[in-house]
Order: sequence, then C-alpha cells, then structure tokens
Amino acid sequence: MAAGVLTMEEADAMVATYRNAMDKGQHTNKTILSNFKPPFTVDWTPYRMLHWTEKTETAVPLARLHAVAAKLTTLPEGFKLHSRVDKVIADRRAMGEGRQPLDWGMGEMLAYATLLEDGFGVRISGEDVGRGTFSHRHAVLHDQNREKWDGGAYIPLEHIKTDQPTFEIIDSVLTEQAVVAFEYGYATSDPTRLIVWEAQFGDFVNGAQVVIDQFISAGEVKWGRICGLVMLLPHGYEGQGPEHSSARPERFLQLCAQHNMQVCVPTTPAQIFHLLRRQMVRLYRKPLIVMSPKSLLRHKEAVSSLDDLATGRWQNVIPEVDNGIEAKKAKRVIVCSGKVYYDLLAYRREQKINDVAILRLEQQYPFPHDEYKAEVAKYPNATEVVWCQEEPQNQGAWYRLRAYLRSDIDANKVLWFAGRPISASPAVGYSAMHVVEQKQLVEDAFASELKSGEMVLAR
Repeated sequence: MAAGVLTMEEADAMVATYRNAMDKGQHTNKTILSNFKPPFTVDWTPYRMLHWTEKTETAVPLARLHAVAAKLTTLPEGFKLHSRVDKVIADRRAMGEGRQPLDWGMGEMLAYATLLEDGFGVRISGEDVGRGTFSHRHAVLHDQNREKWDGGAYIPLEHIKTDQPTFEIIDSVLTEQAVVAFEYGYATSDPTRLIVWEAQFGDFVNGAQVVIDQFISAGEVKWGRICGLVMLLPHGYEGQGPEHSSARPERFLQLCAQHNMQVCVPTTPAQIFHLLRRQMVRLYRKPLIVMSPKSLLRHKEAVSSLDDLATGRWQNVIPEVDNGIEAKKAKRVIVCSGKVYYDLLAYRREQKINDVAILRLEQQYPFPHDEYKAEVAKYPNATEVVWCQEEPQNQGAWYRLRAYLRSDIDANKVLWFAGRPISASPAVGYSAMHVVEQKQLVEDAFASELKSGEMVLAR
C-alpha cells in the first residue's frame, strides 16, 4: 500500500475472495503456470474409465517376438562381453529363436522391448538395476576391450526401433525414501511411460514406508492423483536371513482398499511379460506391487515358451498343471502364491500324491473372486482347502486374505493354514533352521491330519 501497488480495499477483497472460495470447497491455489499450454499437459480422463477386471490383450505375435529378441541379442561389431554375460546373451538368442525355454530375464526384457515398440517409454531405477541384483537382467552390457569400441557400454533396449520412446535405466543410491518418492512423482506426471523402481532385496522397501503409506496407497483417494508406478520387490525364503527374505506383503495388503493398488506374485516368465505389458496397454493406472522372485529367476520349472507370450495373457489364478491330478478324485486343494508353489509341486511328485490339487493365486489384490471360486469348484469332492505360505502366520497374505479364501468356497469345505508359526522376525538367521522350517510347512500342507496354524470353518 505504501508503494501504491494496491489499496486497503483491494487487499480486503483478496482476503474475502480467498475465504469465500474455501467456504465453497473450491481450489485456492493456482498451480498451473500462465504459459503452460495444453500441448504440454496430460489428459488423465481415459485412465479413469476402465475397471481392473477388463480383459486386456497383451499377447505379441511370434514373428514380432523373434525380431525383437534378435535386436536384444545383437551387439555392435567388436563389442566383447564378459564370458558369463556372453553365455546369457547366447542363451537369450536361443530363447528368441524358440530353441530354448524362456527364463525370467528374457521374459522381462521382451516386455520392455515390445512396450517400447508400442510407443511407451520405459524408466527403471533402483540399486543395481542395470545388471539386476541377482544377475538376471543384464540390460546394460559392458565392453571388456574398451579400446576396441568407443562406447564402453551398450544398452540393447535403446536400439529397438528408429525414433523409439526413451528408455532409461538408473543405478540409484540406497536411499529408498528419496528415490521412491521421486519415481512416484514421475509416475503421476506421465501415464505414457512405464515407471519401475526395483528394491535390491524386497525388505529394503522398509526405507520407503512413509512414501507408500502417505502417497502410493492413498494419493488417489486423498488428492485424485493417479499413479501407475511399478515396484519390483524381490521376495522369497531362501535361507538368507531376516533382512533378505520378505518384502512384507502383509503391509501392502493391509493398505489395500477401494481398488487403490495391485499386489501380484507372478511365478513364470510369461506372467511377468503379460503383467508388465498389461500395466501400460490397458487404460488403467494404479500402483503395481510385484513380489518378484530370486531363486525362481533360474529355476528349471519356472520357464515359459514363446507361444505363452504370443497367445496368452495375465492369469490372476493359475490352475492345476499336472495331468495326473483327476478333479473328481482330489480330496484337498492347496492354494499358494510365489516360490513355495515349486516346493509343493516337487514334494507332491516325489511322494507320488495324486489326490491333492495345487492352485496359484498370482494376484492377491484386487482379489480375483470369480477365478478363484471357479477353480476351487472344479474339485467337487475336495473337503479341505489349505492356504500355504512361506511367511510366518502373522505375516504374508493369510490374515488379509483368509476372509476371501473362506467366503468363496462351498459350505462343505474347511479352510486350513500351513506355514511358519507366528514370529516377530520375518525369517530365521540360520540357513539350517530355514531348511527345517521350509520342509515342515510343505509337509504340513499335505499332512493327513492338518495341524499347522489354525483351522477356520468355511461358514
């Protein structure tokens, strides 16, 4: 007022206008710059239209898969790989030509490559994401004779097609809260790019818990901010101790409500291929929490074919796969998620058990009621349904999902639990003790007299 910029009356009017806007529930802040024109803004309207149950075609024709695989395994002339990495690339070349089953790393790389072809950018950050903590990705290749090739490093995903969208891969620092918060913000600003953050071990997501609680799980409900961030959290009990076993799925599941995010536990290369493609291809943007594997990255049973990528789609529930299990003779159905499936499968084959079916729940939230109900109903004479998990009983999916598991089965079926006993720690610290526990929980799932954990009546 002293400078003559405004009068007392004008100042009072500004205050009155502000208060009036608040009383009416209107926005009082002007966050859009005056020169921020529509060509630079994002129209989020299409991403509010679909429901998560909408079927999405994520398959890619075989000819295209062959072509993309060739680009992923072609190097600049004179580029020399480390001998172990050279074997990885040679195997991927065989996979892409259909001469060898696909492993996890190839399934994941094909997902990124085909998304880039489809016009979606890809951005991956996290500790050691270029190689992958467990040496499965090898997205960044390093020349062993740098003097013979001027680049030093080569990233095949940057060379999928001419004028392709940006592919970024960043080995970020061990400051999970800061990095996850940044990637959350990035994902809320661009729905056309697959934004992925990968924890070195799933447990490391603990450091970003405040971001998960206040932003990732609740941001859309609180502020209307849509986010398609993907979090890859290596999870599985391998005897590596409390800080290298659990991505704390129970915490994410506790935060799940109102279809605010997706929690998935894929068990095959085809599943991760279709899951990552589904995240972008369908007009639906929600945070995707993936309990990704460690030992399954190279498990001889955890493989897929190119046909699985060319003709399939993401499966919320994977049905029984062994032909020796007759539906009418099955007395029990075991339901599980993740790595423990392969332990259960191996035990059933070793013991020649033919009256127990095993189902894989690959999407834990939103819970696929229709698919789960339909698969269990295929076994009309089964009187027992067992939920089996590696995590202690007070952790993992059991407490959050048991109401769903119970409500979708017939009244003549009883629901049981098989897994580790309750524990304050995510896992034991001795590998020998881990082996004993793992053996016990698998045996408990098949035991003639179920006793592990608690019994929950179906009705």
